[in-house]
Amino acid sequence: MEPFPGAVEEAPTSTNFSASADDDRDFGLIEEIVTRIQDETEGVPIRTVKSFLTKIPSVVTGADIVQWLMKNLAIEDPAEAIHIGSLIAAQGYLFPISDHVLSLKDDGTFYRFQAPYFWPSNCWEPENTDYAIYLCKRTMQNKTRLELADYEAENLARLQRAFTRKWEFVFMQAEAQVKIDTKKDRIERKILDSQERAFWDVHRPVPGCVNTTEMDIRKCRRMKNPQRVKKSVYGLIEEGQSQSPVHTPSQLARKGTKEDVEKEIVFLNSQLDRHCIKVSKVAE
Repeated sequence: MEPFPGAVEEAPTSTNFSASADDDRDFGLIEEIVTRIQDETEGVPIRTVKSFLTKIPSVVTGADIVQWLMKNLAIEDPAEAIHIGSLIAAQGYLFPISDHVLSLKDDGTFYRFQAPYFWPSNCWEPENTDYAIYLCKRTMQNKTRLELADYEAENLARLQRAFTRKWEFVFMQAEAQVKIDTKKDRIERKILDSQERAFWDVHRPVPGCVNTTEMDIRKCRRMKNPQRVKKSVYGLIEEGQSQSPVHTPSQLARKGTKEDVEKEIVFLNSQLDRHCIKVSKVAE
């Protein structure tokens, strides 16, 4: 990626990139801005905030982001800076740490930056199986910040009904993810949990919010591009062995070979032959 020019002759506006980011150039522009915002010397200070009995790591305020956008992108109107920041947030490049609605506010709301692995330029098209694993995993962790919102609990109940025959597999994958997460440092785990949540807020947004991943021209082109294929968020390949992308940022998508398909057929047949085990509905 080429360095972003120091002097900007024309500030990006809503005509430069849209909420749907219709092509790779839009993502490139957004990512250059996000990279500059996080620069150690010229960017917004990322700090750990101390509160009562706890620490909030790696956050910035919405007001700091708005001020940076106005200063570095030659924007005079704060409303325009908020609009551009909200477009960036809608794509998941930055997100509020305590809200599922991805928008930028010009106040003391704390925001955190998304891990590059989860950037939309990586062409994510996560499956419902991945979403079910994610929601199920959160119900296994006894933490207030990981409690499901009402709409998430409803989604989990629907997914459990849809995946009745394979729910044991989903449950086992979620348990494996929890075991991996518990081995992480507490502060690191808190950051990773929020980044994972923000990823799903983009791909399974709150009802009533704009879905920036809806079918568009960009996705139609992607379908014709053999280098861009669907990939599992939790790496559900090789007979169902799971690994979270949070823990393996170098994992790459690859085409399914004949051997992969044969393995999947064997696995699915073995699942059909197994007796279903009733699992209590965690959403209820």
